[in-house]
Amino acid sequence: MEDETAESRNKARLAIMELANMISVPMSLNAVVHLNVPNAIWQGGANTPLSAVQTLSRVLPSGGGDPENLQRILRMLTSCVVFTEHLDSSDSPERKYSLTDIGKTLVTDPDGLSYAPYVLQHHQDALMRAWPLVHEAVLNPTSEPFVKANGEPAYSYYGKKPEMNGLMQKAMSGLSVPFMRAILNSYDGFKEVKKLVDVGGSAGDCLRMILQKHPHVSEGINFDLPEVVAKAPNIPGVSHVGGDMFESIPAGDAIFMRWILTTWTDDECKLIMENCYKALPVGGKLIACEPVLPKESDDSHRTRALLEGDIFVMTIYRAKGKHRTEEEFKQLGLSAGFPHFRAFYFDDFYTVMEFQK
Repeated sequence: MEDETAESRNKARLAIMELANMISVPMSLNAVVHLNVPNAIWQGGANTPLSAVQTLSRVLPSGGGDPENLQRILRMLTSCVVFTEHLDSSDSPERKYSLTDIGKTLVTDPDGLSYAPYVLQHHQDALMRAWPLVHEAVLNPTSEPFVKANGEPAYSYYGKKPEMNGLMQKAMSGLSVPFMRAILNSYDGFKEVKKLVDVGGSAGDCLRMILQKHPHVSEGINFDLPEVVAKAPNIPGVSHVGGDMFESIPAGDAIFMRWILTTWTDDECKLIMENCYKALPVGGKLIACEPVLPKESDDSHRTRALLEGDIFVMTIYRAKGKHRTEEEFKQLGLSAGFPHFRAFYFDDFYTVMEFQK
């Protein structure tokens, strides 16, 4: 520390204070979603700058609320580029706020989708109870912090809580649709597929979009846990099938999955991929869309989002489930019998990977 300057020490102290207080960011984000602030400001596309008082009058039309505390939240999220702050050119202390591009992701679109349910899903009480136990994943990786906090694994816990399961489906739909639009405009791997199986397809949003874009896919199978597909809506050309991917997977020309392998250990991933291999004809392929870590760490938004997501998986789903590098995915494919591998980077978070039989 002898070579440190006073300036560098001050910057370091400021940085660690920011990191220590960073919980205020997601919890404030959670607060504005709960209060429906993004939709109140957006108002059908107007995005007119509003003061905290004006915003409260929209989210609480019957009155009430504390505009000063709301303004404190909005100011902090402005520093995270969720809102833009507008100061009156006069001496008036009034501050008004509009949505940035980041803030607009929380606005409900005409299809009823947004990233707002994703924010809410991440901050439910059961998940929040797990976060103080992250260090336990280091001390004893045989059990997730979520299990230590709640007594059972996340997926079985969700299955017993209809409101949590419903919120998760909304969150996954809000993520899936923008991602699927991106890959369907760039990826041509569905061209010769007639029967497509979506493993872990939840409500079937991905299959619906694939079939709309590629009408030659004459049959889609949405494969997920029985309690999940029981709530899935009717989709023309799609059959909802309940089952366990660790036991078997329905046969198809191609198998699609998104954010499935990430939440399981290497051995569990190998078993899932072996079942995919068995369900495919020679030349058939597994199309897996997963977060892929860069080889080296850096401070870019993409790398941070991927590494933060990795800790989320470790804490909530599987202590040894993880985000992986491209090479780690390739080796998993080889271990399951897939001799051919390709990766396509169409999206900043998810990577499309082909494992061909």
